[in-house]
Amino acid sequence: MSLSALVFRFIFRHWRAYGPSAVMLVAIALLTVWLPRQVGHLVDGLVARRLDTDGLIREVGLMVLAGLAIYFMRVTWRQLLYAAAYRLGVDLRTRLYERLSLQGPRFYQDRRTGDLMALATNDIDAVEQAAGEAVLAGFDGTMTLLLVIGAMALGIDWRLTLVALLPFPIMGWAFWWISNHVHTASRQSLDNFGHLNDQVHESLSGVRTVRALGLEARSIADFTALADKAAQSSLKAQRWEAAYEPAVSLTLGAATMLSLGMGGYLVWHSELTIGQLTSFSLYLGQMIWPMFAAGWVLSLIERGRAAWDRLRPVLEAPLTVQDHGPVLAIQPGALQAHDVVFSYPGHAQRALSGVSLSVQPGQTLGLVGPTGAGKSTVVRLLLRQFVPDAGSLQWGGVTLADYKLDTLRRAVSWVPQEPFLFSASVAENIALAKPQATRAEVEHVARMAAVHDDILRLPQGYDTPVGERGVTLSGGQRQRVAIARALLADAPLLLLDDALSAVDTDTEARILRHLRELKVQRPERIVIVVSHRLSSVADADHIQVLKEGLVAEQGSHAQLLEQEGWYARQWRYQQLEQQLEADDAAA
Repeated sequence: MSLSALVFRFIFRHWRAYGPSAVMLVAIALLTVWLPRQVGHLVDGLVARRLDTDGLIREVGLMVLAGLAIYFMRVTWRQLLYAAAYRLGVDLRTRLYERLSLQGPRFYQDRRTGDLMALATNDIDAVEQAAGEAVLAGFDGTMTLLLVIGAMALGIDWRLTLVALLPFPIMGWAFWWISNHVHTASRQSLDNFGHLNDQVHESLSGVRTVRALGLEARSIADFTALADKAAQSSLKAQRWEAAYEPAVSLTLGAATMLSLGMGGYLVWHSELTIGQLTSFSLYLGQMIWPMFAAGWVLSLIERGRAAWDRLRPVLEAPLTVQDHGPVLAIQPGALQAHDVVFSYPGHAQRALSGVSLSVQPGQTLGLVGPTGAGKSTVVRLLLRQFVPDAGSLQWGGVTLADYKLDTLRRAVSWVPQEPFLFSASVAENIALAKPQATRAEVEHVARMAAVHDDILRLPQGYDTPVGERGVTLSGGQRQRVAIARALLADAPLLLLDDALSAVDTDTEARILRHLRELKVQRPERIVIVVSHRLSSVADADHIQVLKEGLVAEQGSHAQLLEQEGWYARQWRYQQLEQQLEADDAAA
């Protein structure tokens, strides 16, 4: 959909604001055209001594009333139309947010956060101005121009009007040439602002790393270079926009000289009165606004077009994971994977090659293996963040793709290795999936996640703000708050993706003990634990060892120890490492 189609659809939907505004603009244009004619009539009346004092007061009074009417109508239509244009900005930002919320990780691999933020600010502002100020100024300027030309040609003298309009085709060509450069410069300006946003976002997100490596000077230099580039591109766009004014001034200057010369000739030959020439000069002065409006409108439209060219691909981008599933309720039964094959976009190497698994309700599955073996990939496929290239994933005999995405994800509690906490209190972060939860419920799951005592030691307890991304908490505290959040959601499928990697072994043991207690309370819940630490999965009903996307070993903890494979070797190594740490602590 083009920018013009978007604007016309919006105008049609909000005709109650645009309709009355258009009527008022027409009335304003008519009164504006009437005023110079009235001045000319007044001048001729005074020259011919046809007006007495009462008549003069009456004529001037009508002109004052017309001026007041123009003022109040301009205020009214601006209030109506700008309010409508702001609604377009709200609609576009809502559409953009909804689209970004529905996109999967594959979409974000090709796009940067800072640039997406720029779309929601500068770019939408530019489209909003094109739909608001540009449309209104264009309508007002066009209406005024047509009425002024009509009044000049029909009400005064068509020959004089024709002479005055001779320079305008040159101005039209100049506007076309300038507009092309404005479009290109505006696109570069918006792109550079997006790159600047990316730099700021990355620098602030990684400020601790920047400081730890002593990269402050380099970071500032990079930012300065991008800021200067963005400023230069914006300045370039402004310079081209400023070129409209000289084109208008030169055109109107030429038109004034031509009209005065031709008008003087007609007055000299008594084919035009002084009052008519005065009116014509005033009409010519009134063409200043339509001409400046034309330049302003073209500038806003080109900026809007450049912004829409950036915004439209994001709004119209197909969802990386389709949501056409008709099933609206999770069916009870086993969670199964059959010969799943998957490769990440842009990677030729397979992340999974024929992986199969089956977890019955009430069971716990452990997924272990070396780094890069495909453990987290299995979790992402179960969450439908990605779609398998081959094979099938089923829950309760229903293929995951047949479930409505919202239905599936409400039935899953997921704790990633690096959980995300929002800039809110600890209690609000825990109750994210269940905002109506009582404080007692929040504290209960916090105890289950072994984080209750840590929270009480915070300055304001559960009401302590955690800062952006939970910056005020340690890595282990963030993981345990995320586990508490997942437990409060009480979903039938719990996914722990290396969620205990940042806690010590004693805390891990407490959390695992509490999870076993919760298993008795919720016997139908399926739990999948991904971990590098084998003690986290030792009590699982079934364990699978993944290597290079393949299931290399599987069985219970005891069975895997008997196989003397990777699992047994890793278990002995970790037990020895744990014993050495305990001896060091005792010493």
